[in-house]
Amino acid sequence: MTDGNGQPVNAVFGFSRFLGELLQLEKPAHIGIAFDESLSNSFRNEIYPEYKANREPAPEELKNQFSRCKAVARAMGLPVFSSNRYEADDIIGSLAAWWRERDGRSIFVTRDKDLAQLLRPGDEYWDFAGRRRLQYEGIKEYYGVHPEQIADFLALTGDSVDNIRGVPGVGAKTAEKLLGRFADLEALYADLDQVQGLAIRGAARIVKALDENRDVAFFARRLTRIACDMDLALDDDSLRRLAPDTDALDAIYAEAGFGKTLSSQARRLADQFPAAAAKQP
Repeated sequence: MTDGNGQPVNAVFGFSRFLGELLQLEKPAHIGIAFDESLSNSFRNEIYPEYKANREPAPEELKNQFSRCKAVARAMGLPVFSSNRYEADDIIGSLAAWWRERDGRSIFVTRDKDLAQLLRPGDEYWDFAGRRRLQYEGIKEYYGVHPEQIADFLALTGDSVDNIRGVPGVGAKTAEKLLGRFADLEALYADLDQVQGLAIRGAARIVKALDENRDVAFFARRLTRIACDMDLALDDDSLRRLAPDTDALDAIYAEAGFGKTLSSQARRLADQFPAAAAKQP
């Protein structure tokens, strides 16, 4: 899909349709949209330059659509957040922590397993495209460890997607068994000899690998743990959904050459907005 100037707009179309469907379905009164600014300039790169170094840069035809996606979200009345030092995951984690302090629960709309670590009782993990919704209690059944253990799990196994080294020889099944017995890395390393008694193939070898790679594991967790302490200067209205600006959306969609389908969706959102605004968070 391209606009009148030949610029790709397929990501903008997919993002706009997804957001509209989400808003129509959930009618949230409070919401936040987080964007990544870069794959190479987060605080994690400062402590580990190789972080995500294995990833190809985002293609120009995609990067050029990000600003349009942000414009769509803002025109839909949604708060938009981004940072040149923190990743979108950290923004989401910090928003959730702030919201939790106000006794609010969060629904994380994502396909990223890393974000499952943010769930606490009452929260939900929602893979919108995969039509999968997991409650806090369902994370262990699906991923093998509790939400609070996801960062430890990734620290033990490593995360090839983000170019994070783990403990050699520790795969997903071994990490699940370790974290089934020990709450976190601190508990594991405080009682490492107990690993010998677990039903793990090659337990003696695993103990040796864990002992020799103690620093590796704890360093990896600094990278896999989502930061939830950003100073976002939030107030009571920071996550409040506003009425969509249908004129602004019409202009964005017309410039992209989308026709009337998404504009009709925008008007339906505007019609439902009073009900959404009155909905309990």
